[in-house]
Amino acid sequence: MHSQQVMICNKLGLHARAATKLAQLSQKFSAKITLELEDKTADASSIMALMLLAGAQGKTVNITTEGEDAQQALSEICQLISDKFDESE
Repeated sequence: MHSQQVMICNKLGLHARAATKLAQLSQKFSAKITLELEDKTADASSIMALMLLAGAQGKTVNITTEGEDAQQALSEICQLISDKFDESE
């Protein structure tokens, strides 16, 4: 199991487009990927679950990956979030 905290730094936070990108990336891996924000947990492959986290700009999420490709999944997801979901602000 691998885990890392990362801050959401894009202006709109974990909104629909960002949640879709994150879910699509998560679905490429066989690892189980979970995001935690405050007292809420979400399966990273579920767009709706991610949006319900209400991850606003400046919030820190804890990402946990477990499984065969867990390290690569964690690395790529952290990179996507750090790159502001490839959005131009």
